[in-house]
Amino acid sequence: MPLASGTDAAMADLFWFSDEQWAMIKSFMPLNQPSARREDNRRVISGIVHVLRSSCR
Repeated sequence: MPLASGTDAAMADLFWFSDEQWAMIKSFMPLNQPSARREDNRRVISGIVHVLRSSCR
């Protein structure tokens, strides 16, 4: 999927997973879960990996 704007392009560099890696784990993410506001799964998982790898709180 092509990136739409400059902000999206800048955010793409922050993901810990390549497109190929994400394609393999994407099928394990829950779909249609009710919530007030749904965040991007790739962004959330990348944040979790960042915290684990950098040992930050």
